[in-house]
Amino acid sequence: MSATNAMETAILQLYFNNTDHANVGDAAGIQNSATAGSFYISLHTADPGETGTQTTSETAYTGYARLAVARSGAGWTVSGNTVSNAAALTWGTCTASPGSNITHFGIGTDVSGAGNLLFKGALGAPYTPAVSNAPTAAIGAISTAAD
Repeated sequence: MSATNAMETAILQLYFNNTDHANVGDAAGIQNSATAGSFYISLHTADPGETGTQTTSETAYTGYARLAVARSGAGWTVSGNTVSNAAALTWGTCTASPGSNITHFGIGTDVSGAGNLLFKGALGAPYTPAVSNAPTAAIGAISTAAD
């Protein structure tokens, strides 16, 4: 069994834009959250895998912290079955101990700790941390699909 495009879009809009999924059960459907909150974007040195958490292969360069992105249209763009960041993103500047190349991103629920990893993906190109530099992602660079 496979979800339809309409279902994939509705799920992504509910999760990332905090938009009601109408007509499920009744006309009101599945309701948004009273407080939308944020998802936290983590950076990884390898694919965290299907069973990984936000800490699985997470980068540890000095100055790094997960980045909060609001669950709203200002934070995320949903188009069909794809969601991507709606604004440019910049993580903390590396101040020492750059560590390994960053190859993947994760979208999860917690600002720190293991947290629930909801989506993951490969970066368009690996990023090599260097002292005095900060990883960035252009609009649309953090992108994943429900399929």
